[in-house]
Amino acid sequence: MSRQQQNPFDDLLSDNPHPNQHTTQDDPFGDDEPNLFSPSGATPYGQGARSGAGGGSSKPQQGYALDPFFDDDDEYGGGGQSSGYMAPQSSSTVNVNRSFGRSDPSLLESHMPLAQSGAVPAGFAGPPDDKQYHPTSSTSKAYGMGGGDPFDDDIEGPSAYAFSAPGSGPYAAQKKRSRWQRIREDHLTDVDWTFGLNKMLGRRGKFDGVPREISLNDAEGNRVKGYEKNSVTTGKYGPITFLPKFLFAEFSRSANLFFLFTAIIQQVPNVSPTGRYTTIVPLAVVLIASAFKEIKEDLKRHASDRSLNNSTAQVLINQAFQPRPWRRIRVGDIVRLEANAFIPADMVLLSSSEPEGLCYIETANLDGETNLKIKQSHPSTATLTNPQAVSLLRGHLLSEAPNSSLYTYDGTFHLSSTHPGAAPTKIPVGPNQMLLRGAQLRNTEWVYGVVVNAGHETKLMRNATDAPVKRTAVERQVNRQILYLFVLLLILSLVSTIGGSIRTAFFNNKSWYLRLAGESPNKAKQFIEDLLTFIILYNNLIPISLIMTMEVVKFQQASLINSDLDMYYAPTDTPALCRTSSLVEELGQIAYIFSDKTGTLTRNEMEFRECSVFGTMYAQTVDDNKREMGQKTFETLRQRCMEDNEEGATLREFLSLLAVCHTVIPEEREGKMVYQASSPDEAALVSGAEMLGYRFHTRKPKSVFIDVNGQSEEYEVLNVCEFNSSRKRMSTVVRGSDGRIKLYTKGADTVIFERLAPDQQLTETTLVHLEDYATEGLRTLCLAYREISEDEYAKWSMMYDNAAAQMHGRAEALDKAAEVIEQNLILLGATAIEDKLQDGVPDAIHTLQQAGIKIWVLTGDRQETAINIGLSCRLISESMNLVIINTETATETSELLNKRLFAIKNQRMGGDVEELALIIDGKSLTYALEKDCADVFLELAVMCKAVICCRVSPLQKALVVKLVKKSTDAPLLAIGDGANDVSMIQAAHVGVGISGVEGLQAARSADVAISQFRFLRKLLLVHGSWSYQRLTKLILYSFYKNITFALTLFWYSWFNDFSGQISFEGWSMSYYNVIFTILPPLVIGIFDQFVSARMLDRYPQLYQLGQTNHFFTPVRFFYWVGNAFYHSVVLFLFSVLVFYNDLIASDGKNSGLWVWGTTLYLAVLLTVLGKAALISDVWTKYTLAAIPGSFVFTMIALPLYAIIAPLLNFSLDYKGIVPRLWADAVFYFCLILFPVVCLLRDYVWKYYSRTYHPTSYHIVQEIQKFNLSDYRPRQEQFQKAIKKVRATQRMRRQRGFAFSQTETNDQDQTRLIRAYDTSVARPSGY
Repeated sequence: MSRQQQNPFDDLLSDNPHPNQHTTQDDPFGDDEPNLFSPSGATPYGQGARSGAGGGSSKPQQGYALDPFFDDDDEYGGGGQSSGYMAPQSSSTVNVNRSFGRSDPSLLESHMPLAQSGAVPAGFAGPPDDKQYHPTSSTSKAYGMGGGDPFDDDIEGPSAYAFSAPGSGPYAAQKKRSRWQRIREDHLTDVDWTFGLNKMLGRRGKFDGVPREISLNDAEGNRVKGYEKNSVTTGKYGPITFLPKFLFAEFSRSANLFFLFTAIIQQVPNVSPTGRYTTIVPLAVVLIASAFKEIKEDLKRHASDRSLNNSTAQVLINQAFQPRPWRRIRVGDIVRLEANAFIPADMVLLSSSEPEGLCYIETANLDGETNLKIKQSHPSTATLTNPQAVSLLRGHLLSEAPNSSLYTYDGTFHLSSTHPGAAPTKIPVGPNQMLLRGAQLRNTEWVYGVVVNAGHETKLMRNATDAPVKRTAVERQVNRQILYLFVLLLILSLVSTIGGSIRTAFFNNKSWYLRLAGESPNKAKQFIEDLLTFIILYNNLIPISLIMTMEVVKFQQASLINSDLDMYYAPTDTPALCRTSSLVEELGQIAYIFSDKTGTLTRNEMEFRECSVFGTMYAQTVDDNKREMGQKTFETLRQRCMEDNEEGATLREFLSLLAVCHTVIPEEREGKMVYQASSPDEAALVSGAEMLGYRFHTRKPKSVFIDVNGQSEEYEVLNVCEFNSSRKRMSTVVRGSDGRIKLYTKGADTVIFERLAPDQQLTETTLVHLEDYATEGLRTLCLAYREISEDEYAKWSMMYDNAAAQMHGRAEALDKAAEVIEQNLILLGATAIEDKLQDGVPDAIHTLQQAGIKIWVLTGDRQETAINIGLSCRLISESMNLVIINTETATETSELLNKRLFAIKNQRMGGDVEELALIIDGKSLTYALEKDCADVFLELAVMCKAVICCRVSPLQKALVVKLVKKSTDAPLLAIGDGANDVSMIQAAHVGVGISGVEGLQAARSADVAISQFRFLRKLLLVHGSWSYQRLTKLILYSFYKNITFALTLFWYSWFNDFSGQISFEGWSMSYYNVIFTILPPLVIGIFDQFVSARMLDRYPQLYQLGQTNHFFTPVRFFYWVGNAFYHSVVLFLFSVLVFYNDLIASDGKNSGLWVWGTTLYLAVLLTVLGKAALISDVWTKYTLAAIPGSFVFTMIALPLYAIIAPLLNFSLDYKGIVPRLWADAVFYFCLILFPVVCLLRDYVWKYYSRTYHPTSYHIVQEIQKFNLSDYRPRQEQFQKAIKKVRATQRMRRQRGFAFSQTETNDQDQTRLIRAYDTSVARPSGY
């Protein structure tokens, strides 16, 4: 190895550092004076030095032992140079445990005066703080007239030739932090000291777009640069931003804006007929209630953030790793992670427990991929495997500016040389060394990494954009309906104002008793004032409590979701969590579901289920349906394997192939073998071989060892022909213990069968078994082998070596070489692996499809894998016809889409409506999403019952959702579990994240988090349907009760000559909404159930009521408005008839306005409460408290108020009314008669519609009430036979295979497995 290629840390880490042998010949001056630069005459700084002449003790001198004639080419040192960060002392080993304190390890003391007063080597800048080493002024000028670096080419940062010690550096001499600074920076790291202001204003960080220079082992230097903290927050509000953001959100609602306008105009003198505060006080109550709800929800988000920020990791502090919470990790910290730990920040890998700095990373949280990604540190840092060694790392890391790209990274280590004055070593680092926050360390005991991005500057958080403000379809419709009511309000106000103007013009002179004759007001001003008066008078037409009631109801519906035990997952102690309660009703209207596959539908677990060898099927337990096909147990396989016949030999070869042909690394933990593999399929196959008696236990660079029936067998691995997506197979050339060379091959049946030798008897039988496995959704592989002669191998080996040595086209050359030897194979059998689905996924998908929901799966897996999962989870049924789009160019994609669409349209015009499933790969999807093809693609996709998009990127997922969202008004739901699903989740109307694993970004960015896909069934069919039906009933009822109340005031205006006089006391008008009728809408919205949960799950077709917006159509809205119109007319006319000649009291006094008005007020109240009782589907104790209870409360509270308020000079209109009204029999007669007359029509109509024109839910309600049996015909056996035939026919054309290994251009599997020697103990990292 050349000097330039040497690892600068080799001498530091080796057991025997290079000895320094200096002789007089090394003296550059050629005299006999002692060598001033020899380490024998120097001691480390801080230790005493002997005097050279007298031998007595003297004050230690300070200086340098440097070669003034250093050469840049000698930066790694040679045999005759001092190496390491410190020159060695008398001992041959470096004392790495020694603390340097403030000393510089590269600076040595000498007792010789010349070493202190000698000239500084050319280009050496000297220590940063000169005076600490040379307190006298004369020596302080020894470093090049002021210590400047003559070779400093205006480059920022440390001098290229300066070497800083631990604790030194440009920031070492700065003032110590105050106690408050220490508390703030060490313990209050998760506090946002801008209180959310920067986030609200969208201020960019000072490091945005700026590459960063990160000092190594210099915590103080990195701290003062002010890099981002590692604490993260996903909260919506801060202490300062809460008020502006909350008020903006609230007043973006048209109802609140209207009431704010009403409250303002009430402050105009002589305009408001109801007082100045009758609107602003209820509005304030509504806003305060909404604020409490928002604060409570946001506190949950902050609590979740604190839990994550307090997760612990080990950080290097004073040459030892100490646990620290994530929030205290800083840029530049060196962090140790152990197996299965989540990565707390973006880090550059320094070293690991594995050979050559390798480690395995699972990025399912980031991109949903189950395959483990292989990362490898740079060879220069891979040997730093203990805290003492890594603490000696000096220099800086020049890192790219923080960005959101998950798959790229550029940086360069500038490592200070172990020799003073030498140029720093530059080490490039890239994506292969980058460990991203949110990923998980797998199959690796430990790794060291240096933090480069923390907190919100990590790539994960950069991808987690702020969730968009989502408005539901119901909420948008409510805004339109409020607009309709506002128009109605203006019409009523204009009619009343015009009527008032006419009265004034024609009858003003006759109203002499009003003493208006002397006044001549401005008519325009009077018209505007009258208009504002009537707007205030009729403002109850729009319910002021509606928005608050909706918010409270949604919050309670979300709480019901959170507390549902049916959606609680005990293994991970994870309940459902509705993070955004404002979208609950949208869950009842979903038309499309966009789902990720890995981790969402599947468990990320593979299991060896079945195999076929020598024409016989084997399984763990025999299936009754396959018993007649000759299926045997694995125990039978083990017994037959011992037999000395052809079948036994085939079985032994089959199991040997499983145990040898792979890239798995074995590791024994607690007496159990654990297999590390980048592909979960391979680990399952090797585990299957172990279960069948062939235990793989050791891998060495050139061989593998397996244990067969207690005897260890060695196989020499000669060559590995790697798997890739075009080859669809993997081969290994091995030499067995008997000396024979064999080729073991495994891969997809389509490629293996092409390469079999002719006339093999087992081919047809194995093919039948493969089709049977594939129909069950299992992932299959075919296994084959052949023996190779020594001569043939020698010739082929030369061809393989030549291909491997090519600089260009190496992969293609290796594939061609493999083609030569992978011929005339002998079929051994087939394997079947189950990619385990989450529990209940098939039933959930089937039920959701019955509910009319179309499900699209967007996955990064390859086409065959996705189709297999689609079949096993019942997304694709056996009766569906597959439409596969797999093209290479935009033109081909466009032609194929148009061709398929034309054929399907013609087919359906002919009356053949066949169920379709569309399969499209990532490249074709790229072209299909372009403007020219998008409409055709969407039209074709919408015709299909299921769509599977394979090999899609995170951006494509979001684009697909946005394409469908743009073309349809139907609500869309996206569900995923990884950070790559966040954009899709945020693009959909409702985002659902799979939770249960700490640190999952999708669950944190979603509107609802559940731990299992199957919970989506109850979430949508039950909670969604209930929430939608409850909320729409609440809204329509709220409109009804307010329109009924407001129209009685309008009818009264015709009787008072449009004077603006009110018939109800002013404050009582406000109490109507916020006190007396507040409970019925709340109880209906929270507890009402139009159908039970069991029935909604049993009849998923009921979900289509929400999809078609059955309960909230414009027709239904205007029906409720018409009903309110009818009730207001009946109530007003009956009250006028009863009080036509006024009711004379027993004392001879008139009843007056307030007696009549209060009677009408209570009659209206009882009527709307009766309507609430009529529309309630379920009566609970809360319903009783809300409906009859509200009237009882009013009959008690209103007279008490009418007695007490006038005594407080408040509501004087009620003075003396209680004894007059509550003692009159006519009053009670009105309260009974008026509501009965009004509601009689409603009851008759309800009876007629349910009896003669029932809807689907009416029938289900009858089934539920009378517990009727369901006599739906069942044809399961016949349907099962038909499905089997169709599935077999399709599987002949399309079959998946079990291989999901990562393909990269940078990682060579052959090199990877040859790096391991599992018989050698790995470093502990301590």
